Amino acid sequence: MTEIAPGHDCETCPAHAQLEQMGVAMSGWDHLVALAGNPNTGKSSVFNALTGLRQHVGNWTGKTVARAEGGYTLAGVRYKLVDLPGTYSLLSASQDEEIARDFLLFGRPDCTVVVVDATALERNLNLVLQVLEITDRVVVCVNLMDEAERKGIEVDVRSLSRDLGVPAVPTVARSGEGLGQLVQTVADVISGEVQTKPLRAAPPPEVQAAVDELIPMIESLAPGLPNARWVAMRLLDGDHRVRQALISGELAGIEGLQAAPTEDHSNLISIQGSQ
Repeated sequence: MTEIAPGHDCETCPAHAQLEQMGVAMSGWDHLVALAGNPNTGKSSVFNALTGLRQHVGNWTGKTVARAEGGYTLAGVRYKLVDLPGTYSLLSASQDEEIARDFLLFGRPDCTVVVVDATALERNLNLVLQVLEITDRVVVCVNLMDEAERKGIEVDVRSLSRDLGVPAVPTVARSGEGLGQLVQTVADVISGEVQTKPLRAAPPPEVQAAVDELIPMIESLAPGLPNARWVAMRLLDGDHRVRQALISGELAGIEGLQAAPTEDHSNLISIQGSQ
């Protein structure tokens, strides 16, 4: 039996509250799956093939950007699938990037499927690596395998999976090829049957030293945060949204920093001073 991951079966938990603020309701669903990818990778074809008629289109709360969500069932377990805006990065340089980044960070999906174009892997892997900085639970959907074959491009999906440290599944979404394996792999990642060990590039020594200094402060402010290293990198890059989320307690899913120990406030001052 597939294990129900914590975080989306409780109406009072922080992750549920964040999702409600984003306009995503989890009532009636067991797991939340995010669908990310560059434009023109066939991401919409994957979404449509998996959800069929079980989909809804609206806008992200407070945004003009469209949001598509739907769902599917596997072995009696219900998965809600949220199609994130097509983006080339998560550096919040545009509204689409900010929405995708915030959903992965604050919505905390149980698994993120990153759709890539088999004919343009080098370009697409930039987004994959950024997603891997935020979450361990990732499945790479290597789509358009038929076009790659027509162009004489051979994609070694097994080696790609080994090098990235997360499962990679070859698909042709338009014909449905590989989608059964995709949803089963997602289920296995969520249940823990498939363990992931994402590749994370090492920064220059000076940056790494600053990251090492920031991580304990961040973990003190947001205990149990699964992506403290990524948050540290974004703070060093001057990401105002992440900084505010850390200061307010949004990252930790707590009510605020007002009740935090004095040591936490000292760490907060140190973090602010490093900007």
